[in-house]
Amino acid sequence: MDVKDKVVEIIAEQAVLEKSDVSMDNTLEELGIDSLGLVESIFAIEEAFDISIPFNANEPTESDFDISSVGSIVAGIEQLIAEQRAEP
Repeated sequence: MDVKDKVVEIIAEQAVLEKSDVSMDNTLEELGIDSLGLVESIFAIEEAFDISIPFNANEPTESDFDISSVGSIVAGIEQLIAEQRAEP
């Protein structure tokens, strides 16, 4: 399963939707994911990919991690994974 599919699966599960209902252009708000759901999604993504996401749950808009859309989350995860693999 690639990054996009896994992230969409986690977000769809959190939003209680089918994966086919989640598009890369959707915001989490459009999908009905609240702040608690966002935090749970971030934790699930971190666990699934064994990464640490630079995300501040207390100030999500102040984080270095772009959560503006599903597509931006996927891109951010792919970048974090690439950086982790590049580390010695």
